[in-house]
Amino acid sequence: MLPTTLTALLVLLLDFFLDCGQRPQSSQFQKSLHFELRHEHAVSQDARVVFSDVSSTMGLVYGNESSYSIDTQYMTSYRPSSFSAYNDARIRSIRHAQSANLLWYETETLGPNVEKRETLLELAKMTSNAYITPNDSQWYELGENWSTRYPFGWEPDADGFRGHVFATPDNSIIILSIKGTSAAVWGGAGPTAKKDKLNDNLLFSCCCARIDWSWTTVCGCYRNGWKCDQDCLERALVGDSLFYPIGTNLYNNLTYMYPTSDIWIVGHSLGGAVASLLGVTFGTPVVAFESPGERLAARRLHLPSPPSTHHVTHVYHTADPIAMGTCNGILSSCALGGFAMETRCHQGKSIVYDTVSNLSWAVDIRKHGIVNVIEEILGKPWRATEDVGREVPVAKAEEDCVECYSWEFGSFPP
Repeated sequence: MLPTTLTALLVLLLDFFLDCGQRPQSSQFQKSLHFELRHEHAVSQDARVVFSDVSSTMGLVYGNESSYSIDTQYMTSYRPSSFSAYNDARIRSIRHAQSANLLWYETETLGPNVEKRETLLELAKMTSNAYITPNDSQWYELGENWSTRYPFGWEPDADGFRGHVFATPDNSIIILSIKGTSAAVWGGAGPTAKKDKLNDNLLFSCCCARIDWSWTTVCGCYRNGWKCDQDCLERALVGDSLFYPIGTNLYNNLTYMYPTSDIWIVGHSLGGAVASLLGVTFGTPVVAFESPGERLAARRLHLPSPPSTHHVTHVYHTADPIAMGTCNGILSSCALGGFAMETRCHQGKSIVYDTVSNLSWAVDIRKHGIVNVIEEILGKPWRATEDVGREVPVAKAEEDCVECYSWEFGSFPP
């Protein structure tokens, strides 16, 4: 068997020649693909990624469709020469504060057409389904082209990372759907809630979920006043209990299972943020729904940044305080539920639905759920964009975004 690094390089070279010789080189080229559920995925108690095949005859009880149909178009992304080289550059930055000259390959890859409302709707259904099993009454049917699926993370003792894997009939495109936070404070709970909260409070707080003196922090990096030890904070984010290293392991397993397939990643909330981090790592198309700002987490994880992250698309609305970065402070609904959701800056580009102005929604944490997005935003035409000849709002990069401005980060020994 070829070494992993060499295999990854050969796949990149094959992809490059396919781009040059077979794929249309215009981003205007579009076609519709069909996907089916193949696997469920999860992480066992000993941190192993496990897959469970889903029978094609499994009863699907929500709606009449049997698979998903998604419009696509070509997009530009940047991939490292190998995950090993990427990880070496990251470790060098963590240990020695040195930037490595990482080689990035520009590639034209087939991705979801995020300018189409129906595309976002189908992907949102996939993210919603990551929270449940296919025989649940809340399962969204997707259409005959996405009927193959593989679940992950659904063992009785699993307590965190889980979701589904969808594939086209010919395995040309694989979609990894990652579950977000399960918490009663925004519409659900379950066995994964404890691990979800740990990841939320480490990744999306300014300093170890330190809200005020009454809070028990999730790491020991807080110092007096508004000071936080940066090195301590970065070390706290490296542990395998966090979902990012588990996600990279899962992605590498998928590329082993499907070595010639293109992979897309979708997720909601915490799952969307992890999807974005993985998308930047591997140069794969991402659509994240109602994700908290993950740009700060990417920096703290020392993720090497490609020349562009525009293959990552965030979709959220203005009444969601978590995605907007306004669910903070000791009296916020997030804090009352034990969550320190303080970040607000996203990578890539963001499609923002102004539900406060156009639907007269009040800012409310209960609007964070993916079902609200499916039923009340994407499930019907958005008049504000239709009036200007578009199906969805324009995707824009979040420039000049500032977060955690009250804190001082540096070297503050205990």
